[in-house]
Amino acid sequence: MKCLFTLILTICSLTGFGQEQAKSILEKVDLNMSANSRVFESTMTIHGKRNSRSITSRSYVVGSQKSFTEYLSPPREQGTKMLKLEEQLWIYSPSTDRTIQISGHMLRQSVMGSDLSYEDMMEDRKLTEIYNSKITGQEQIGQRKTWVLELTAKTDDIAYATRKLWVDTERYIPLKEELYAKSGKLLKQSVMSDVERVGGRWFPKTIFYKDMLKQGSEGTEFKITKIQFDTEIPEHLFSKAALKL
Repeated sequence: MKCLFTLILTICSLTGFGQEQAKSILEKVDLNMSANSRVFESTMTIHGKRNSRSITSRSYVVGSQKSFTEYLSPPREQGTKMLKLEEQLWIYSPSTDRTIQISGHMLRQSVMGSDLSYEDMMEDRKLTEIYNSKITGQEQIGQRKTWVLELTAKTDDIAYATRKLWVDTERYIPLKEELYAKSGKLLKQSVMSDVERVGGRWFPKTIFYKDMLKQGSEGTEFKITKIQFDTEIPEHLFSKAALKL
């Protein structure tokens, strides 16, 4: 009986340690991936069955509440702008000179035919704020050892009820991610690469997204070509008036 009691205490202790370790890993991921502010330029390449097309943009982000994106090319998309203020999202189209608000079920729609939804673009909160985590194992991805974390949503207002995250054990950067619905159905996958040291943090410059439910898509590559962290951003950008400037 004494041995059984000791075994139960040991298991409970290890479980608690595992939860604390998982939380610590996720906190380090947040330190790499989150910032007070960031300014970046990117190229989003959407791969179809027959052809691919690329869209370039410049984005300004403050915390998880405010962001402003201007599309630079191709000519068809040039001048399109996107503004996020907390839970609200607006898009300005120069071809129609109109600003529309994206809300409700529209947030699940694809951004310019990509494997990313407006909901994906909106969600920028720290993972530790919205998910509980636990370690489910270790796996090798290429030459890198990773922790495998299972994340469970803390609230219901989150697009993905659970996530599976493969985190580099040395650099604390996600190298792979799977996103699941409440039913357990796999909705999206992403693979991170081109990890570089930027401003004192590790950061993946390329993310390849795949919407598992999207027909005719071969995936979307999102490549950051320039990025600055914790830089001053003019406040006037974060207003509806800035969409038409």
